Amino acid sequence: MTRFIRSTIAIMFGLAISIPTLPGAEGPAVFPVGGLKFKKPEKWTWVESTSSMRKAQLKAASSDGKHASEAVFFHFGPGGGGGVAANVDRWLGQFQESKDKLQSKTETITVAGHKVTYVQAQGTYLSGLPGGPKTPMPDTLLHGAVVEHADGDVFIRMTGPVPQMKSLHGEFRSMVESALKK
Repeated sequence: MTRFIRSTIAIMFGLAISIPTLPGAEGPAVFPVGGLKFKKPEKWTWVESTSSMRKAQLKAASSDGKHASEAVFFHFGPGGGGGVAANVDRWLGQFQESKDKLQSKTETITVAGHKVTYVQAQGTYLSGLPGGPKTPMPDTLLHGAVVEHADGDVFIRMTGPVPQMKSLHGEFRSMVESALKK
């Protein structure tokens, strides 16, 4: 019987050390998405992805710990994901307000030879899966970025409470552009 228990423990230990761990708060500081390597902002933490479409998922907690903003990365390969205009329209369509009433702006810049389109919108965000029920989240700010790349565009969407998101604007842009600077 003791031999059986020892063998079982040895097998379980072997399995435990061979299973890769999911990213947690102590996950990698640099992570790949679609052929690019992004640098995670220092105080942001990893979130276990809720969908196979999400290639990475991070959150940034507010200083008082009462709120969190979430950044999600998508990559669908060359030609996948619908392109820049389709994603900007989709992101703006995730707000309760019509596009003409949203406080939104779009800016395209070039970083190290790659086009990056930034999107910002403020209003009542409708959180939820496509086609599913939506939860209205008033006073939400969206920071979005589409990084054009030969291996397929990378789409990054971050949402959270307006005051917190305004304070994270610089960190968001630095994270996006970190993948393009050598």
